[in-house]
Amino acid sequence: MCRNIRVLANFDPPATEEEIRAAALQYVRKVSGSTRPSKVNEEAFNRAVDEVAAATERLIRSLKIKAPPRDREVEREKLKAQSRKRFGREPLHSPIPHVPRS
Repeated sequence: MCRNIRVLANFDPPATEEEIRAAALQYVRKVSGSTRPSKVNEEAFNRAVDEVAAATERLIRSLKIKAPPRDREVEREKLKAQSRKRFGREPLHSPIPHVPRS
């Protein structure tokens, strides 16, 4: 799996449309082998991102998960600890974006 695609299911607050779209974009980039499509392929690339994002949203919104929702702050701290252990420093940016609770 692409290392930049993160788990989006079972978070409190739920994954945002922006997070879902970012994961879809990473997936389409990986599958197509291109980070930026040529003009001739741009429409197909963008359509694929839209379709993957829609499928991803349907999937994570319809999953029935028994476990309690994961807290973003707790997960962010776990990833920081992994980064400190692996690289000896804090990550340059958090893979789990801050989403204010509503």
